Amino acid sequence: MAILLIDVGNTRIKWALAPLPITGQLAGNWLDSGSAALSELSVLSERWRKLRVSRILVSNVAGEHTQERLQTMLEIVFGAGLRPQWFASLPQLAGLRNGYRDPAQLGCDRFAAALGAQRLFPQEALLVATCGTATTLDVVSADGVFSGGMILPGLGLMATSLARSTAQLPHITDHVQVGELFADNTDDAIISGCINAQVGAIERAFALLGRQFEGARIRCVVAGGSATLIAPYLSIQHETVDNLVLIGLQTAAATI
Repeated sequence: MAILLIDVGNTRIKWALAPLPITGQLAGNWLDSGSAALSELSVLSERWRKLRVSRILVSNVAGEHTQERLQTMLEIVFGAGLRPQWFASLPQLAGLRNGYRDPAQLGCDRFAAALGAQRLFPQEALLVATCGTATTLDVVSADGVFSGGMILPGLGLMATSLARSTAQLPHITDHVQVGELFADNTDDAIISGCINAQVGAIERAFALLGRQFEGARIRCVVAGGSATLIAPYLSIQHETVDNLVLIGLQTAAATI
């Protein structure tokens, strides 16, 4: 049998089917996987009907309404007897200690991403840059403490905020190549500004961590839907990882 891992973000749902038992598996060892927009739950319903599932673990940051819709759909697909587990941030889990002032306040997706990064790169100091609707920059120490992070508007959100007062704004995902840092036209200047704001935040956080963990090697892990748009412009060494939240859920599933 298998476990269905579901990552519900602000705009998309990603999922993966992992074999059971979890213990000893390679991270990201999926039997099947996919994604869909939040508006495409019916598409997922048809896809999931073909799966043999004995557990369901969900990370949801899209709010109560989405959770209720997904709960109803899962009951229709798999029956009321198979209740999904709703992942939440805990004070400690799978060797990771949550150093947030109020551990429950930490977004469950950020906690899962930190678990996934630690699973992939154990006993290393990590900067986990998750580039989605928001960009989050989170710190995991080599001894397994999530010590905190930064949150800033994501790449698309930055562009959208500019669109409200800039009539000629291009769509950020249609035009993301930065030719010159200081562009000679408005469209390229906007693109350069958005990309470099993201890159600058990541690189500044990385530099500050280098001072904080003096003498230690810092690994930057880049994930999220905009990772492939932002990562090519980073001047620091980094690892780009797909589905980091799902890897974190897979890690958590062995414990909870």
